[in-house]
Formats: sequence, C-alpha cells, structure tokens
Amino acid sequence: MTDQFAVRMVNITKSFGTIQANNKVYLELRKGEILSLLGENGSGKTTLMNMLSGIYFPDDGQIYVNGREVTIASPHDAYKLGIGMVHQHFKLVDVFTAAENIALGLPGGAVVDRQAIAQKIRDICGRYGFAVDPDKKIYDMSVSEKQTLEIVKTLYRGADILILDEPTAVLTPQETEKLFSVMRNMRDDGKSIIIITHKLNEVLEISDRVTVLRKGEYIGDMNTAKADARALTDMMVGRTVTLNIQRDEPAAPQRRLEIRNLSVKDKEGVTRLADINLDVYAGEILGIAGISGCGQKELLESIAGLQPTQSGSSVRYRPTGPEGPADELVGQNPRTIAEKGIRLAFVPEDRLGMGLVANMTLVGNMMLKEYRSGKGPLVERRHPHELAEQVVRELEVVTPSIDTPVRKLSGGNVQKVLVGREIALHPTVLMSAYAVRGLDINTSYTIYRLLNEQKKAGVAVIYVGEDLDVLLQLCDRIAVLCGGRLNAILDGRTATKEQVGYLMTNMKTDGGEVIQ
Repeated sequence: MTDQFAVRMVNITKSFGTIQANNKVYLELRKGEILSLLGENGSGKTTLMNMLSGIYFPDDGQIYVNGREVTIASPHDAYKLGIGMVHQHFKLVDVFTAAENIALGLPGGAVVDRQAIAQKIRDICGRYGFAVDPDKKIYDMSVSEKQTLEIVKTLYRGADILILDEPTAVLTPQETEKLFSVMRNMRDDGKSIIIITHKLNEVLEISDRVTVLRKGEYIGDMNTAKADARALTDMMVGRTVTLNIQRDEPAAPQRRLEIRNLSVKDKEGVTRLADINLDVYAGEILGIAGISGCGQKELLESIAGLQPTQSGSSVRYRPTGPEGPADELVGQNPRTIAEKGIRLAFVPEDRLGMGLVANMTLVGNMMLKEYRSGKGPLVERRHPHELAEQVVRELEVVTPSIDTPVRKLSGGNVQKVLVGREIALHPTVLMSAYAVRGLDINTSYTIYRLLNEQKKAGVAVIYVGEDLDVLLQLCDRIAVLCGGRLNAILDGRTATKEQVGYLMTNMKTDGGEVIQ
C-alpha cells in the first residue's frame, strides 16, 4: 500500500556532465520511521537528498509523497510538501536571534509578530523536548544549540519529513543522546526522518531501517534490528572490510615536543588557548578531544608556526630526545621551521582552503611542498608527478587522472590526497585535524591505518577528532580541552566515552573541582 509511505523515489537518475551521481536509485521512507542512508563518499547520498529537498532536479525518475506523484523543482516546492532538510553546514545569520532566523523567508515581509513566533517556538520545543531560547543570538549559541534551532526552524515551517545530514558530526556523546531522544519523540509523533551518517554505531542505535547506496546505485535495505556493522560495511563497500583499529603499545617513546604556557588570543582579544602545558612523544598517537571551537585549531596552528601566541608561550622541538638540543618553534613561520630541518606535517581542518588548492591538479598540489627546493628558476616536475601516482596507487584515490583538479574529487579522495602528500614528507611530527570528518567508513579506516603506520615508524602523531569511540580505540593518550584550557590528560586504554564527554563540557577549577 502506497499510503504507508511518506516518500517513494523510483528510478531516480542524475548526472553532472559525464559523471553519473545517481543511476535508477530506489528509496522508500515509511510514515513514522527513522531511515538511515548509508554509502561511501561519492555514492550519491547527498545528491539524492538534494533532489528530494528541491536543490537539484532529477534527470529521470518519479518522486511520490504520501502516495501522490509530485514535482519538486525548488526548496519552496519541498516545503509546501512538508519536506525540510537540515544541512551539515548551518544556514543561520549570526547577528540575528533564534526567532529572527526562523522568521526569515516567512510570508508577511518585514512585518512579523515576534511574540507569536516566540510562542510557537516554545510550543514546538515543549512538544518534542528541544531547548531553544527565541531571544538568544546565534553567535552566543553552541554548535548543539545551532543544530537544534535548524531542526526547530524546519518544524516551524510545517515539515513532516525531515532530512538530517551528518547531525552528530560535532556533538558530544551527551548531546548526541539528547538529539536521539528528540528524534524518537518526533518519530512517535508521526514524523518521518532520513539521517545521513557514517557512524555505524549510531545507525544501529537510532534508525528503524537502513538503505545503502554504492557508486550511485541502490544496493538494498534492511531492518536495523537484523543488521550489524560488518553486514552494513560489506553492503557499502562491496567487499569485506576489517573494522578493527590496531593499537600497539608505544615502543621506546621519546619526548618530541614540549608545550609550555601556550596562550593564544584572536584579533578581537578573545582567549582561545590559556596556559596549555603538554608533552608530545615520538611513537605515540596523542588525541585531542573537545567540542568545536575549544582551541584545537589554535593548538595545531601554534605548533606549525601559523598562529601568533602570547608572551611567555613556548613550543620546544627536541629531535633527539629529552637530553638533546631543543629548537623553539614559537615566533617561527613554517618556512623557517622547515629550513631548520624540522619535518612537521599538518593536515588542517580546511582541506580545500588551507590544505590544498582546489583548482590545481594532483601533481600541482604535490609540487606546492617542493617548489622552494629547486636549484634554478625552473620547477622540477618529475618527483611531484611520481608522488601523485604513488598516492593514487597506494591510497586508492578515485580520479580520472593525476592531472584532474582536486575540486572535482569527492571529499574522501581529497582527504586521501592531502594525507598522502603530508606523509610523503617523512615527518617527525604529524598533526591531523578532523582527518575523517564526513568520510565513509572504508576511507576512515584507511586513514587510521596510515596514522598507526606513522606511529610505528617513530613519528609523533597528534590527532584531533570528534568521534570519541575512535579516539578511545586509536589514541595512546587523550588531552581534553574545554574553553581553551587543558582539562585533563587521559589514558586512551582506560578512559570511557562518558568521562571524556563530561570533561569536554565541564571546566575544572584550579582546585580540581568540576563546574558546569
């Protein structure tokens, strides 16, 4: 019976030039269920949902909403059909309040009833268990509050079908559990929800059913109660993937970095890091945990010579252990650090802004690290060419050729190119910020394997991550940041996810007490 389905997408096909993103894809979403949409990077998940939400228009196929064939040519059409999408990157105006953001685009022009809007927000929050202050400015909100507002904004516009794209990417375990509770309340109220996520443990916890795409095609679906992580991974990848993260004990670790009294303020004078004291050892993986904006970016950039620091800050690099000579990195820029013979590799959070040049080819991006080493006016291209071929071959980068601009690659393949280039430097310190954010499970485990190989080779690895399950499996020690301060350093083998999540959101005083 078609009336049991909120959405049916039949033979949906979409191409962009010569690239076919979706090929005769089939998807069913039942009324009052949570459906997880799984697939590797580039499998067509987001493209499919962009067609359901009106951002793209399909080349072929039919879409049925509540049993009726419909045409969705714009987000406005989708909203009229009760479909709303919450994107991974929020669509909010920072200087507006929550109520003002919700009012944007509503009928009535510049004249709106603020009290009525605020009351309706409170009604929605009370119905499903949200917590939103209608008068709070966006710039004062946490990531969790912004995401909550995006969902409330969608419900305010009358959506009965919600699409959530990577909703837990930057949430703590406690915030994730709260979101899941709200999602269950919405499902029980008859809402239908599609969630795009790469976290299989969350898929198994929150969804009723799972649909899998591979290379733009529909592979199948199954009830979550009958699924497990291995079965889902095999469907996504098409072959068996090992889901174990190997963690050996550090072999003869030596202190490589001594971070003392590290403090950073931004251009507005706001403290981003305050008196960080931390040692980083060769032959170990040091994890950095913290909610978004708690100083992770500033910590790595200070080490790399990209961030001005406050007086008294020190980052000392010891190439031969604790008794050997030390080089001060504070006050040095990346070029000066490299000229000292210090091999620091940095995989930044911003892949196509800070890490790679989007319009340059794979070869050109490899060349960026070597152009200063030439002896004459001509740039040597042979080695970058060989390096690009090596990265494509060893990391299984999917690309038409090494002369393809990296902006045309999927997110996972862009990340492989960036990580491969940095590891090819044979670094002594490798820093990685959110290396697997938004990546499928197969690509993610490739990155974990590469980091572990660097650890075994005696490299000091610093890994900033948002998935606490991975941090606890991968890292030897975990430094927890909260509000720009170092809250604790935990043993990765004995710490719990709840313990790390609590320290991420609750500040310790100088006396050791924890405050909310």
